[in-house]
Parts: sequence; structure tokens; C-alpha cells
Amino acid sequence: MQVQPEELDLTGTYRHNLDAKNRINFPAKLRERFGETFWIARGTSGHFLAVYSVEGWRNVMRQIRNMTGRQGEKLRRWICSGAVEVTPDKQGRVLIPAPLCSYASLTDEVVIAGAGTKVEIWSADLWDEDDSGFDPSEAPQIEEICL
Repeated sequence: MQVQPEELDLTGTYRHNLDAKNRINFPAKLRERFGETFWIARGTSGHFLAVYSVEGWRNVMRQIRNMTGRQGEKLRRWICSGAVEVTPDKQGRVLIPAPLCSYASLTDEVVIAGAGTKVEIWSADLWDEDDSGFDPSEAPQIEEICL
């Protein structure tokens, strides 16, 4: 059963290897949450891939359709031209097209990380670098969270 994007609360960090055919094993827990097909696109805040449920992708499309002007048009083209709908095979693997692998520097080990209403796919090296450089105590929003 597919749930609405705001109900997903996608969490967890998984490490998998990209095979010679650019496939990764997408975690069963996340496949169950996303349903039979989902969308992979370039991340907009770094060199990673963003993974959305079908409904989550529809929400992204609704937002970018409303963008106006030359910059809105360029952003819409950039997002849409780098997006692909995927269906895991029987082993739970998804094919990552070569241009998306190149964009995210995916070569061998990848990190699949829950990010709330989406999942991110990172090169393990870039993930480790980005993750180790973050100190949550420096984020002003940390005081709003009771952890």
C-alpha cells in the first residue's frame, strides 16, 4: 500500500554497491513505502540523487509548473530532463541511468539515506564528507526539535 508523501517519514541509512550495469539494491523497507514504481532525479542542493514516491513526484511537478520567467523555465527543464521513473526488478534492484550516476559521482559504494518525504542516493565518499562536516548543534532549528 502506497502512503501519501507527508506520511512517509523515510528514515535510515543503507550502504550498497553499484554493480557493473549501474544497478543498486534498493532497500526492501523503502520499496514497501514507495510502492511498485518511484522517481529518481538530480538533487537540487548537492550532487546526490533524490528519490520520490509517485505522489511525491506529482507534488514536485505541481510546484515547478508554477515557476515563471527564464530562471523558472531553466530550472523546470533541468529537473525534468534529469528525472526517470524506475521499477525495481525481482531482486529489488533499480537501474540508475549513466547521466545520473555521473551527476552524483556514483561509482562503487553508495549510501541510500532517508530524508523525510524523500530518499537521497549519495556516493559513499561524498556522503561521508558531507555528513562528517555537519554539526547539528550549529543549526538554529535544533532547539525546535526535542531529541
